[in-house]
Amino acid sequence: MIFSVIFLWLFMSVQSDGEVNSFDPFTILHIDTSAELKEIKKAYKKMSLKYHPDKNPNNPAAEAMFMMVAKAYEALTDPVAKENWEKYGNPDGKQSLAVSIGLPEFLLNIDNRNLVLLTYLIVMVIVIPFAVWSYYSNSSKYGEKDVMYDSYAWFHHNLNDHTLIKNLPEVLAGSAEFRERNMTKSQADKQEIGNILAKVKSHMQKPQFNHPVVLKGNVLLHAHLTRQTDVLSEASQEDLKSMLRYSSSLIDAMISVCKNQESLKSALNCIKFGQYVTQGMWVKDSELLQLPNFSETEAGHVAKGKPSVKTIMQYIAVPNESKKGLRDFTDEQKEDVFKCCDILPNISVESKVFVDDDEDDNVYEGDLCTVSVKLTRNNLEDGEKAGLVHAPQYPFPRLEAWWVALGTREGKIISIDKVTSPNKVVDHKIKFLAPKKGQYEFTLHVLSNAYIGFDHTESVELTTQDASALPEYKVHPDDAELDDEPTLFEEMMNANIEDDSDSDEESDSDDESEEEGIRELSAAESKKQELQKARKKAAAAAGDDSDSDDDSDVEELHADE
Repeated sequence: MIFSVIFLWLFMSVQSDGEVNSFDPFTILHIDTSAELKEIKKAYKKMSLKYHPDKNPNNPAAEAMFMMVAKAYEALTDPVAKENWEKYGNPDGKQSLAVSIGLPEFLLNIDNRNLVLLTYLIVMVIVIPFAVWSYYSNSSKYGEKDVMYDSYAWFHHNLNDHTLIKNLPEVLAGSAEFRERNMTKSQADKQEIGNILAKVKSHMQKPQFNHPVVLKGNVLLHAHLTRQTDVLSEASQEDLKSMLRYSSSLIDAMISVCKNQESLKSALNCIKFGQYVTQGMWVKDSELLQLPNFSETEAGHVAKGKPSVKTIMQYIAVPNESKKGLRDFTDEQKEDVFKCCDILPNISVESKVFVDDDEDDNVYEGDLCTVSVKLTRNNLEDGEKAGLVHAPQYPFPRLEAWWVALGTREGKIISIDKVTSPNKVVDHKIKFLAPKKGQYEFTLHVLSNAYIGFDHTESVELTTQDASALPEYKVHPDDAELDDEPTLFEEMMNANIEDDSDSDEESDSDDESEEEGIRELSAAESKKQELQKARKKAAAAAGDDSDSDDDSDVEELHADE
């Protein structure tokens, strides 16, 4: 903040007072550009007397101005100096470019040097180290998704296989991000929270924590979920808005904790909780409340009679002229409902299990299986992309996304990912190792991150064969030849052995020629000698020459035999 203020002040100072200095003799002498020689001399005389050093002792500014006046007079009266000024802008001729920074005068004033030095020391020794420490201490508190580590610890402590959707507002309310802001600071705040609690208590699960921060956040979230925010004070509405701002990343963190625990049920509950937070609805509310201008009255009217429509997908499928619940709506309100039905998602899901680069269609134990999930948004035209979520109760814009989860029948998570692509057709692949021989049935879940009632669930079946049933693998002849070729390391070692044994070969050949006569060594003998020398060299390096000689003698006898 301090640096921003200083920078802004310097910028404004430069804008108001700064300019690129250029030599203009007419401006310096305060005369018109059409002034004659007589006027030039008169002006020079007047200004030289005014700024003469004798009349302005110990005044550097006056001395500099006196020199400028003399230079300006020379530029207008001396032919050579005038030509240089007209060509190069300086009476002294062509000058090298010099760029300087104009510092404020008080920084250069000798009377302020102690203050400037003190300020410099404060900035360098206190302000900058404090800023670095603050940044490091704050950043070290945050983990993935910019969620505080304390929040992750809180989620790990409170999320398990038995966590219900009704418990999740309290879990979210205990996030570390809210602990400072949601602390009740006065008796009036406590009284307000008590009044709101009386209105939403029937919709709440029995609180497990009585801490004032958790209680306040839990109550505010239920006021949002039950659409009773009109009873909140302005300060409480700002606190709720702050909670909703972080709710998306915090709920994603809750899902990642469930993934780490391999708890499919709690992960799905967290995803559905995110839907309720986005739409400002709760577990017993009708899905039709996502439509504009709809209340429980209109939703009840739609559910009555025949045909009975209870889900939002059923309502969207009804032709506009046959849609119920619009009797008291104006034409404009009806048009809003029809438009909303057009932008709400209408998806189809296709899944397929296969093994890449497999010779047959069977899946064997240990194979890398791929579940291909194809999600198609039928409500979009070709090339059209999904836009923002329709969520009038949520104060921030939110993009449409889908959670794709694959789990076992026992409720364990195999994979769970958030697909954020806005395209009409989205392909997502889930990879996992095939389990032991047998028949398996997995459950594929595709859930919206923001809409209620559009989730898709289907079974994925997999039959695995015993790995022993795989055909025998035959090595291709070319691959076998490659296996027989020496590695780069072996080639380097052989080259070193050959270089080191050149001199030894000469002496050994001389000794053999004396005993056996001169003869050409066979390939086997050459290889034997190289092996002997390599062993000798290794033994010498290890300080075990005697053992190496004994081994070489034994090998010679074995070779002779």
